[in-house]
Amino acid sequence: MISNTSPHPAGSVPPPSALLPPAPPADPSPDDRPRDDRPPGCVIALDVGGTGMKGAVLDRGMHPLHTVHRPTPRADGPAAVLDAITDTLLALDRSAAESGLPVHHTGVAVPGIVDDARRLAVRSVNLGWHDLPLAALLEERTGLPVTLGHDVRAGGVAECAMGAARGADDVLFVAIGTGIAAALVCDGRPLLAGGYAGEIGHIPVPSGAGPCACGGADCLETVASAAAVASAYTARTGRPVSGAADVAALTAQGDPVARAVWDRAATGLAEALATTSTLLAPELIVLGGGLAEADRLLLDPVRAGLAERLTFQRRPVVVRAELGDRAACLGAGLAAWQAAGQPVSRQESGQPVSRQASGLPVSADRTGAPAR
Repeated sequence: MISNTSPHPAGSVPPPSALLPPAPPADPSPDDRPRDDRPPGCVIALDVGGTGMKGAVLDRGMHPLHTVHRPTPRADGPAAVLDAITDTLLALDRSAAESGLPVHHTGVAVPGIVDDARRLAVRSVNLGWHDLPLAALLEERTGLPVTLGHDVRAGGVAECAMGAARGADDVLFVAIGTGIAAALVCDGRPLLAGGYAGEIGHIPVPSGAGPCACGGADCLETVASAAAVASAYTARTGRPVSGAADVAALTAQGDPVARAVWDRAATGLAEALATTSTLLAPELIVLGGGLAEADRLLLDPVRAGLAERLTFQRRPVVVRAELGDRAACLGAGLAAWQAAGQPVSRQESGQPVSRQASGLPVSADRTGAPAR
């Protein structure tokens, strides 16, 4: 069901630096401001997840004028998912038309391996896609111009543009949910690598957890994903839990088994982040997804474990994501405005900017973590 919402910021991926040019030193007086001849309108943004879809009609300030939340019918097969995406985009298009807003472009973010340049959903185990020309199919079905992107990369770009990583050029955004994936932003540009970059969940960590669904063994996902944390607690105690949030609550209450499971997850994350930090030297690591909702219960041991493992390397600040489950939808919207030739500026998005000198981490007053 589509609903009107109050205008608060919600969530091919273009570089954040291109999306958000630096702010001018001072606002010009009204008489000196250049006339904005760009036509009014909106973009459509849609984040397609394995469980649900989040869509929005976004204005130039990235405010959601209409939103939609629908289930993803993956149990009915890939064709049903494609139909549901089509119907959702058409519904958002109708909402924009009813408000008298022309739609300049559409951004769609999906999970799996996504080749932005070729506009392909290369592989999605959850949705059953393989080399699907998704952008072209959606354009044919809806008549809307479509830019396709990866959900976690879209979320990472949104966090860089208007969330926890604004003002940083070298960022690792890690989404920890049923699986674990990352977006790598280096020198202000997201690393794509044909859609294969960012699979941090399949970095091996010394855990002894055994086989991973990817075909490997001892992958980070086998110990630190939300699914792995819940499964490990149930396996050790025989007591089922509804998810990782239950394990986090039990850990906070002093349950020794929950603490052991949680510590193993944090240790695995620190191990993988140390490897990634050595290779990519991020100034900022942003942790998002369900597990990060535990906040300092997760961030503190990950920070400590990462500090123990780094010697000469750049020491990143580790923070919690700010945009929550809106990030991928917002990132899809940013990509849509970019594709429409009207990249959103910081002033238009209404987001504050905080930038340190080049090469230094973002300041402690914004992150809540000590600058190193």
